Amino acid sequence: MICIGSQLNKTMSYSNISKMNFEVSEEQKIFLDKIDRVCKSIRDYETRCYLDERMNDRVIPEFGEIGMLGCPISKKYGGLGYDILTYLFAIERIGREGNSLRTFFSAHVSIGQMVIQNWGTEEQKKKYLTNTVNGNNIMGFALTEPDAGSDPKKMTTTFEERGSNYVLNGTKHWVGNGTFAKLITTYAKGSDGKISAFIVDTSSKGFDAQEMKNKMGLLTVKNAEITFENCLVQKQNLLGKIGNGLSVAFSALIDGRLSVAAGAVGVMKDCLDESIAYSQKREQHGSVLAKKQLTQEHLATMIVNIESSRWLVYRAGMARQKLHDYVEDLKEKDANWLDALNRENKEYSALRNRADRLAAIAKLHATNAAFDCANRAVQIFGSYGYQKTSRVARHFLDSRAIIIYEGANEVLKLKIASLEMGDKYDAY
Repeated sequence: MICIGSQLNKTMSYSNISKMNFEVSEEQKIFLDKIDRVCKSIRDYETRCYLDERMNDRVIPEFGEIGMLGCPISKKYGGLGYDILTYLFAIERIGREGNSLRTFFSAHVSIGQMVIQNWGTEEQKKKYLTNTVNGNNIMGFALTEPDAGSDPKKMTTTFEERGSNYVLNGTKHWVGNGTFAKLITTYAKGSDGKISAFIVDTSSKGFDAQEMKNKMGLLTVKNAEITFENCLVQKQNLLGKIGNGLSVAFSALIDGRLSVAAGAVGVMKDCLDESIAYSQKREQHGSVLAKKQLTQEHLATMIVNIESSRWLVYRAGMARQKLHDYVEDLKEKDANWLDALNRENKEYSALRNRADRLAAIAKLHATNAAFDCANRAVQIFGSYGYQKTSRVARHFLDSRAIIIYEGANEVLKLKIASLEMGDKYDAY
């Protein structure tokens, strides 16, 4: 049974693989039941919002009421304090309602709040996290640029020191929640070419966000192109240390990829459920589709995709939890923990590389599998599956995006292979 809390690996050893049953505790079950009820209550409204291409304005208040807006955030800052696996279980359930809804949480929690919780100072966490867990401030993550996607080192956004501020100039795009987020973590280059990370209040002078439209899918997600034009960011909003921005960004992407992968499992489960229900009532050539061998081939492939992806996600979640606990222990023991991480630290490097590798594997496999499941579901539905009014059509459109973002799957293949062989085989 999985234990709740940030010290999960201290309270239960998973060194014996026979103990990795991933059964949920009673506390987890109560929380996941709440997630399920909210998902069902907003389902029809989410459909209407999707067809109208507008944000679902019930998400923040209704999920906020049950604490999902701060699920893995410490109770010290107003969150629920749940471990990473519990968060992934919740994201998996939310994923059944579609990648549009799930992307909101990934942007707000995985690559928003968790970045501040993992890398922020105590003052930053107290100032910013407490207003994000209650929904007063929604978060976004701004790394990608028009000419810097899979290669963030090519970013052209810059910063310079000016008195008590940093001044940012440049453009970011595909920023999830970007049109309405109150806080954004972003990344910029200094004059030495090194990248640093910042917390930006979107009300800051010189900040502008414009909605990106004409998307193929993800139609209840509000993506923005953001412009920094001499945007002033207070020096106390530096995240981590000067020149340490890529470490911050890459650790955020581990969490982002895990949430995408978990949500993809939910997508597959919904595609399977919808396909079974439809095929059991739709008659063609004298019998229901569910009795056709080729239909069952589609269903069997979906089932295999779900099970194989689910265990990859859970295993990666455990590796991420171990990395989290190691860093939290280090913070307690060493006030200069950032310096300790930057020094040669074999234990940290091993834990981080394992979490990075397993998250990449889970994201690669689960997203490819989700798009395959959605494609098969549309085929089972036939012409009915080709309309956006059907759930399977929306899964098809949205699942195409997850093969691209949070690390294009081609790039993840290079990451997985090079992490296995070592630094001298880096393919980038």
